Amino acid sequence: MGGADEYFVESPTLREFIGRVKAILAEFPVPADALPRLREPFARLLADPDWLPEAYRQPCETGGMGSNIGNWLLYRSGDGSLSLFSLVVPPGAATPVHDHLAWGLVGLYAGEQEELVYRVAETAGDGRVRLELTQVNRLKPGDFYELVPPDNDIHTVRTVSAEPSVSIHLLTRDIGCIWRHAYEPETGAVKPFRSGYTNAVCEAEG
Repeated sequence: MGGADEYFVESPTLREFIGRVKAILAEFPVPADALPRLREPFARLLADPDWLPEAYRQPCETGGMGSNIGNWLLYRSGDGSLSLFSLVVPPGAATPVHDHLAWGLVGLYAGEQEELVYRVAETAGDGRVRLELTQVNRLKPGDFYELVPPDNDIHTVRTVSAEPSVSIHLLTRDIGCIWRHAYEPETGAVKPFRSGYTNAVCEAEG
């Protein structure tokens, strides 16, 4: 994979943000070095009410997450090493419990969420796992957190506001197009999972 970068939203603010991110990642490719430097531009992006079009703040009936969750790709690099997308979860709906297998930042842009964070406490011989709940977080606009697998990599989010929640995800892979894992905490089942995007396609395998 080595095509051109793709912008799905035309916004000077977005282009400036991505340019800043790419410059930081080029100089500091290690998460421990990059993430502290990414926090300030990411916080400013979350605080700007004008750059994200209304169309990318809407739920979607055909999203790969189910529950009418919209998964709107905003930017991805041509080599698949970086993506930015908005996740729109309707009121009362929740994502599957899933992992990311990529590091980056996730922050709330609108609405409110409850996040449940898990870790794999035990793996059985048949591939099932026992998940342990490690955190329960209430997120409001402007709040954000780091993802650095395996730490805090498995979670689910649920919208607890009367309006849909919109979260912005900056991750160091083409996250909607890679195969990840969905978990069923009650049964321990682990299934292959690829969320896809509401507004963009993935290659047949990725």
